[in-house]
Amino acid sequence: MNISEYTKYDGLGLAELVKKKEVTPEELVNTSVNIIKELNPTLNAVASIVEEKALEEIKNGLPKGPFEGVPFLIKELVLHAKGIPVSMGSKLAEGITFPMDSELMARFRKAGVVTVGTTTTPEFGYNATSEATVYGKPTVNPWDTNHSPGGSSGGSAAAVAAGISPLAHANDGGGSIRIPASCNGLVGLKPTRGRIPAGPLNSEPLNGIAIEFAVSKTVRDTATLLDAVAGPDIGCYGWAEPPTMPFAEAMKKAPKPLKIAWTGKPVSGAPVDEECLRALHETVALCKELGHTVVEATPQYDAEAFSMATVRIWTANIHNMINGAATLSNRTPSEKNIEAAIWACYQYGKEMSASQLLDAIDTNAAVSRITGQFFQDYDVLLSPTIATPPAPIGMLNSNNPKISAIEWTEQIFTYAPFTNLFNATGQPSISLPLGWSTKGLPIGMQFTGRFADETTLLQLAAQLEQAKPWKEKKPFIHGSNLKTDSYA
Repeated sequence: MNISEYTKYDGLGLAELVKKKEVTPEELVNTSVNIIKELNPTLNAVASIVEEKALEEIKNGLPKGPFEGVPFLIKELVLHAKGIPVSMGSKLAEGITFPMDSELMARFRKAGVVTVGTTTTPEFGYNATSEATVYGKPTVNPWDTNHSPGGSSGGSAAAVAAGISPLAHANDGGGSIRIPASCNGLVGLKPTRGRIPAGPLNSEPLNGIAIEFAVSKTVRDTATLLDAVAGPDIGCYGWAEPPTMPFAEAMKKAPKPLKIAWTGKPVSGAPVDEECLRALHETVALCKELGHTVVEATPQYDAEAFSMATVRIWTANIHNMINGAATLSNRTPSEKNIEAAIWACYQYGKEMSASQLLDAIDTNAAVSRITGQFFQDYDVLLSPTIATPPAPIGMLNSNNPKISAIEWTEQIFTYAPFTNLFNATGQPSISLPLGWSTKGLPIGMQFTGRFADETTLLQLAAQLEQAKPWKEKKPFIHGSNLKTDSYA
C-alpha cells in the first residue's frame, strides 16, 4: 500500500482491507509512521512515536473489532496507555507514565485500533490552540501553517486532517473536540455526559463538564467508534441512557423532519466573523432544502454568571491537576515549569473556597435547566462552532505574563463562544466541516441535540455529509502530497 492509497480511506475502509487480507496491520502502521516522519517536522502534531509497541501489539494478536489494524493516535491528556510517557502539555508533567490502561484506552484497543503515537495538547488542556512550550514550537494547521489547529485536541485533529491516521483520541472540557474539528475540517462529536467511561482514575472529569472521545474524517467512523467504546465502567458515578439501536445502524436511517433552532449570536455578546455567519446561513438554507423546519432562536441565561462558573470550575481543576502531576513527576510546580496564564489559573484555584466551587456547579445546573427547557421545543440547535476561522498562531498566548485567570478564560471563550454551554449541560454536540473561508480554511458548524440523543445528531450529520461531502477535501500539508509514496 502506498501513501496516496492509504490516505483515501477512513478507518472502516482500512479495516475492511485488513479483513480481506489486502493489506496487513504492519503495513498500515509503517505507512502511518512514514507519514509522521515526513510531515511532523512541519506540523509538530505528534509528540511521540511508539512504533515498536504498535508492532509488538500486532504480533501478540489484535482483537477482531470494527477497526482492526487501523493506526490510531492518543492525546497526551486524561486518557492513558500503560507504559507510554506523556507530558499533559506541561514541563511539570513531562515523562509521566501510568501502570495501566484507562478504561477508555482498553476499549479503544478492543475496537482493534493500533496506537502509533501520542499527540500534542496545550498545557493541561486549557487553551483553544495547541502551542505548549514543552513541545518546543507550536502545532500548526495543515491547511495553513500560519494558523492554529485549535485546541485542546489540536495535535490529534491536525494529524487526522493531514492523513497520518483516519481517527484519533480527543477530549472536550469546553470545546476541545469541536474547536479543532472546526479548524481542521473534521467530524468532532462531544458525546453526552456519562456516555464514555472515565475510570478508573477519574469520576466526572472537570466536575462533569468534560468528556473523552475522538475526531475522525467521516460520520460512519464516529458512529462506529462510539458504539465500540460507549457504556458505563465499573463503579462509575453515572451514565447516559443507552440507544435503542447501535449508532452505526441508526445513522443509516434518514432523520425525521426536524425542528432546528439556529443562532449566530452568542449569549455572551462575543463578535462573530462574517465568514462564519455566511457559512451559517448556507447551512440554514441546506437544512431547509433537506426538509427540516429552521427557526432563529437560542436559550437565554445569565452569561456573566456562567462565565464566572467556568472560571471557577476550570481553575479549581487546574490546581488539582497540577498538584497531581507534581506528585507523579516528583517536581515542584513553579513559574519555571508552568506557563504564565496557567500559573495564574493555578493560583486562582488555590485561593478559591469550596463554597465558590459549589456555587459554580449550581450555576451550571441552573443554566442546564434553562437550556433543557429550550430543547423541549427544538430537536437541534445550530450555530457556528467557533466565532472566527482558525486563529493565527500566537493569538491565544498561554505564556502571557500579564493576563489573569478571568481574562484568560474570557479570551478563550470569546474565540469559541458557542461550545462551552454544552459542556455545562452535558448534551451531545457535533462539529461538521460545512463551511470554508475565502482563504480556504475550514469553518465548522455545530449541531447540538437533546441529552442522550446522539442518534438524531448522527442521522442529521450523515444526511449533511451526503448532501455536502467533505471527505475528498485535503489540506496543503497532507500525506498524499508526499514525494515519498511508499511505506517504510
